[in-house]
Amino acid sequence: MRRALLACLALAPLAACGEADMADQARAKTWDRNPFFPREITMRQPVAGTVPRSDPARAAPQPQTISRALLDQGRERYGVFCTPCHGQDGRGAGMIVARGFPHAGDLTAGPVRAASASELYDAISNGRKAMFGMAQMIPSADRWAIVAYVRALQLSQDAPVASLPAEDRARLEATP
Repeated sequence: MRRALLACLALAPLAACGEADMADQARAKTWDRNPFFPREITMRQPVAGTVPRSDPARAAPQPQTISRALLDQGRERYGVFCTPCHGQDGRGAGMIVARGFPHAGDLTAGPVRAASASELYDAISNGRKAMFGMAQMIPSADRWAIVAYVRALQLSQDAPVASLPAEDRARLEATP
């Protein structure tokens, strides 16, 4: 009996705690007035030697030239971020579509071909229709590389065989 009473007394303070919720804790926001600090604001100068975190959403300038390295980077990034929805050929039938998600946009369709590079960059950054924005996941330079790769992908789809160089036509014709 005595042990049960001691156990109840030991657990009684826990009953008063309620539900722990980090959203309800006391905290100061960046621009709040705070008399604890000398200038009476919460925002502090970074500690000397602190290395800033790069912001992937920060815009980078559009590349002026398209290089092989940029296309290779774009292909690799497209494979990671875009292929699950848009598929390897860009027609919008990626693996998640095969698993029941809505058909993604066809990147080889006329309206997307007619869009400017900055419009494609904006769609990757901020999303479009059912697509969510990827600015926080894909650094700006990689988004430009993806735009360059999408342009190359568009050119490769439904290209007339006659427009291919002779050696590529011969290799295509030799394929069983």
